[in-house]
Amino acid sequence: MVKREKSDYIIHSVDHALDVLEAFRVNEVELGVTQLAKILNLHKNNVFRILATLESRGYIEQNSRTGNYRLGLKALEAGQAYLRHVSLLSVANPEMVTLSDKLRENAYLAVLRGDYVFYLDEVIADQTIQIVSRLGTRVSPHCTATGKVFLAFSEEELSEFILKNLQLEKMTPNTITDKRRLKKYIENAGKDGYAVDLEEWTLGLRCVAAPILDYYGKIQGTLSVSGPSDRMSDKRIEKEIIPAVKRHAADASRKMGYEIGRSLE
Repeated sequence: MVKREKSDYIIHSVDHALDVLEAFRVNEVELGVTQLAKILNLHKNNVFRILATLESRGYIEQNSRTGNYRLGLKALEAGQAYLRHVSLLSVANPEMVTLSDKLRENAYLAVLRGDYVFYLDEVIADQTIQIVSRLGTRVSPHCTATGKVFLAFSEEELSEFILKNLQLEKMTPNTITDKRRLKKYIENAGKDGYAVDLEEWTLGLRCVAAPILDYYGKIQGTLSVSGPSDRMSDKRIEKEIIPAVKRHAADASRKMGYEIGRSLE
């Protein structure tokens, strides 16, 4: 017996109803029946019936002043239910796997615990020359890309408190030990959306990190890639690694609800 594809079981009326819901975007808060029919290439009568059904269940509501439609409270509740079941580990790991496979370098998930960075998860690349595992390691934030990202994206009060009490230990000749210089770097990292560790924690090791933000725009973790300096040249970091790390961190942030939260501000 030939196994049928899941697409063979699609109920077209349900499919169209979901198309209607997905038509409401950040720049399309309210839509009329005619607009929706044109966008979705559906007959106006079909669109009206779908809207009436969704409105009866609270997923769509009509603006009594304009006559147009917008997402209802049930749509928000469904999104919040998803966010409650999302965990940082489950969201970040697939991005780490893809990132590591793409770059053939180790990928990491780190969180801030007190005033230290803690490496929570890692994906080890298939390379002849391996670097020491960071899993479970706790390190000061001033000498790592992940730590500098946390300082750049944490609430200002927390960041200032950590910086005030931070002992800028010189881990290597490249470690930033001047607080004014570190503050300037953190300011730029906040604007650029990433930070780099150029052998500041360990000689011969480089790292690029970007933030994972949640529904409220708060940093929950960092996604990073590390590798030996001979494989992570300045040119490769700029052209290949930074864009990839930022892209996958942004994808993880979207799964944490960041884009939705930002659109509602």
